[in-house]
Amino acid sequence: MSTDLTGKVALVTGASRGLGLAIARGLKEAGATVIVSSRKPDACAEAVAALEDVPGQAYPLAVHVGRWDELEPAVDGIIDRHGSLDILVNNAGIAPLADNLMSVSESLWDKTIEVNVKGPFRLMAVAGDRMRAAGGGSIVNISSIGAVRPSPAEAMYAAAKNGLNALTQAFAQEYAPTVRVNCVMPGSFATDMAENWDDEFIGLVTDRLPAGRLGRPSEIAGLVTHLAGDDAGYTTGALIPVDGGRTAVY
Repeated sequence: MSTDLTGKVALVTGASRGLGLAIARGLKEAGATVIVSSRKPDACAEAVAALEDVPGQAYPLAVHVGRWDELEPAVDGIIDRHGSLDILVNNAGIAPLADNLMSVSESLWDKTIEVNVKGPFRLMAVAGDRMRAAGGGSIVNISSIGAVRPSPAEAMYAAAKNGLNALTQAFAQEYAPTVRVNCVMPGSFATDMAENWDDEFIGLVTDRLPAGRLGRPSEIAGLVTHLAGDDAGYTTGALIPVDGGRTAVY
């Protein structure tokens, strides 16, 4: 049974490319009106244009998730224009790598936390508050398998995403039982970022995976769409790895 999100309004952050764009497509295919959000207006407009082949409505919204004071007006603006906000997908994030941890600057640390933790926290607080008042909603956070399988190079990103995991479970309690809050932890996916990976590196990534390949963006989009819908009504506070079996073997 496919998920039907007809009449629902969804906000997807970091939706101009990669997994965010795939998630926006999946939600729109399920019938939701999708607000495509990113920092840059042009990128938002291009993403909306890329979704034109899917029936339904999509609208751009340029907002910087790390700017606390922008987020409440953004959420309330969506509700004013579209009548509700039923689904929030916190996908925006940055993943800087460090050659060594001693070299990490305070500004890079602060920026990583700002985008990956502070922004999702504030969006969940505001959107969850409005959803609860309206009678229901679903929030899906996009974390990373790095949160539970960190490497030194991605320590900042892993710490931030582990924080997002904790926030998922806290907010699932805060707004229960009206609003469900879940988290998806992707592994390695064939997004535009992976286009720069050579065959040797891809082999190193996939050889130890039971799945034996990179994930397809649609495989994240399908799970997020399911979690957004009523068929997942008994699922909240879940941290779900989608990693080709990585956590099963190493």
